[in-house]
Amino acid sequence: MHHYRTFSAFALVFLLALPSSAQEKGQAKKAQSKAAQTEQQAPTFANVPYGEHSRQVLDFYKAESHDPTPLVVFIHGGGWMNGDKGRVGTVDLRKLLANGISVASINYRFVPQAQEAGIKPPVKAPLEDAARAIQFLRSKAQEWNIDKTRVGATGGSAGACSSLWLALHDDLAKADSADPIARESTRLTCAAVVGAQTNLDPKMLREWMPNMMYGGHAFGFRKEGQNRDGEFQTFYDHREDVLSWIKEYSPYEHAGPGDPPLFLDYPSQDKPARYGEQQKDPTHSAVNGLGLMEKLKPHGVEVHLAYPGQKDPDFANSTEFLIAKLKAKR
Repeated sequence: MHHYRTFSAFALVFLLALPSSAQEKGQAKKAQSKAAQTEQQAPTFANVPYGEHSRQVLDFYKAESHDPTPLVVFIHGGGWMNGDKGRVGTVDLRKLLANGISVASINYRFVPQAQEAGIKPPVKAPLEDAARAIQFLRSKAQEWNIDKTRVGATGGSAGACSSLWLALHDDLAKADSADPIARESTRLTCAAVVGAQTNLDPKMLREWMPNMMYGGHAFGFRKEGQNRDGEFQTFYDHREDVLSWIKEYSPYEHAGPGDPPLFLDYPSQDKPARYGEQQKDPTHSAVNGLGLMEKLKPHGVEVHLAYPGQKDPDFANSTEFLIAKLKAKR
């Protein structure tokens, strides 16, 4: 689970009681410390293109190791509408690197850019960009000292959904491709995600959570001036028209035997996860995780579901999970 550092009441009173010059010195020290941390976390390679579009770039943080290192790929959130690879600070980058795990953070094309380019459904662009980034990183295995057999993904919200789509989808490698990058595998060793949308079928989602309203934009139902409720209702009403797309781009549709271990964290959940109830934040509700877990458990797939009030007995957080799975002895 996530833990946030806060001032105690005593510390806060003490800080307020300091002379302004002392406060300024303290703030300057903190700023210097933060700047030093940022400098320490500068990527080994920045803005490396993995495709031709300006959004198809990634940063790579290389862990020091004589042996090839496992890799965690961070996919940022933002509804596939906004965001940036700079959000890699939301993962415990230092701890992963200290444990000999390299990290990559990717950008990808957004839904509006996909619509402008005529890509159908628009969600195809960010999802297939994520797959291409995985293949590109594997193609760099020798040059960047990566163990391509140990690759995990992480991210929040839409980035979490992209991570799960990769984790659950059959391998997208094209063995007979003339492009050597396209011949690389897209399969993952594990995925640890936060606030993930696991299912993009509007009918099933409404059954799970009556106030669900996310997903219409991903399948081309985005219009200027229309809010998310309107998008979702149009999506719901035209579900049959886009059912083949849902079956291809919804992670839930690909869940089954042989899938890798998953850690599903829902820190905004405010009550036990149960179907059929209104949710405070349905887009990031643990009910999404519950549905995926229940589909995978009968197949023997390892799934950890955590949210406030329901701690995972095996792992305190996603970082511990990633380290354990990517460093496991074989």
